[in-house]
Amino acid sequence: MTQISAAGKALSAGFAVTLLQMVVAIFLVAPDGPFEYRYQTLLQHDSHWFANIAARGYETIVPPISHKMMEVSNTAFFPAYPAIAWILHRALGLGVENALLITAQSAAWGFWTYFFLFCERWNLPAGWQLLGTLAILAHPAAFFLVAGYSESLFLMALLGFLYWSGMESRRARILAALHGIVMSATRIVGLPCAFAPLVKRIWDLGWRKLATVRDWLANYGAAALVSALAMLGGLGFFVYCQFRWGHWDIYMLTQQFGWGIEPDYLAIFKPSSYHWLLPALEDPTEMSQMAMTFGGILLLAIFASEFLPGARRQTNRSVRIPFYFAAFILYFLSVSGVACVNMESMLRYEFCLHPLIVLALLHYLHNLPLRSWLGRASAVTAIALVSAAGLGLESWYIWNFTR
Repeated sequence: MTQISAAGKALSAGFAVTLLQMVVAIFLVAPDGPFEYRYQTLLQHDSHWFANIAARGYETIVPPISHKMMEVSNTAFFPAYPAIAWILHRALGLGVENALLITAQSAAWGFWTYFFLFCERWNLPAGWQLLGTLAILAHPAAFFLVAGYSESLFLMALLGFLYWSGMESRRARILAALHGIVMSATRIVGLPCAFAPLVKRIWDLGWRKLATVRDWLANYGAAALVSALAMLGGLGFFVYCQFRWGHWDIYMLTQQFGWGIEPDYLAIFKPSSYHWLLPALEDPTEMSQMAMTFGGILLLAIFASEFLPGARRQTNRSVRIPFYFAAFILYFLSVSGVACVNMESMLRYEFCLHPLIVLALLHYLHNLPLRSWLGRASAVTAIALVSAAGLGLESWYIWNFTR
């Protein structure tokens, strides 16, 4: 019998999960109507801004307009997602809206493929892979993977960057850099995430190695080069903005003037940022506030179990370091950015760190000593119960989003 390669299995499984998400969103939850109408209900809110950029390019006055008006200032979004959609639009003659959706859904396939590739790399049993898939699908914002948003492209590029940077070959480093360029060109938070390979290298060699400056190139050169190349996507956008408008930070200015974003980098340390009331289903802002609180508690619990004295050392923790680093960066910068607008959209931003935590948790549980089977079973049961509730909640949000 012909053996199916790990890549083939991952591609097939990723396609199946992506197709499942699309079928649920389009045929089971979207409002009644012809297929094209149902399909395009996945284009809402920010999708129209991406469509505007893909159709007419970036345009703005300087300083940007003081309210949201895409016809005047549409520079509040990074370029990779609308740029790829524009290529499909021009090359295949697709409408801009359909090009955006196909780009996002193709990236979702890539995201799920990398998820299963990590599972194959770590030799996770099929049951664990199914559990991890369910845990990601059950996040209330998981449907954004197949909607006209940049979540799927960013997550595909991020997981691909982490996957290839975890290998030592020259080919792997080139692929890591290419994924990193897309990552940093999709969202500004991709720029600091590019340091994940360097952080892992520093962790692997130990902090004391940093004191030997003459060995930096030998010890950290390859990882630093991958990180530097990965930042070219975002840095290239800043260079473009500088040459065109004379302001490299026109993205930040548009966020400030049009969206009222004033970053608060101390927000995660302020008790007032956390909300403990049970959110109302019909209020997405309250749900975003609760997502911020839950995300903070989860990261704190991970820190306690992994890094405090007494934490288990025999779980191959080094593999999980880049995942924790990227998850913390995503959480910290997302909270800092939306703290001034009552954590609006934090539910969607928090989803981006969710797959990283799920993968790290699967790896951690799989590497626990056998005597901890009770802990594994408890964790599996908890994930299954929470996932069941999450799937119901996600259906509610898809229903509202598509209408």
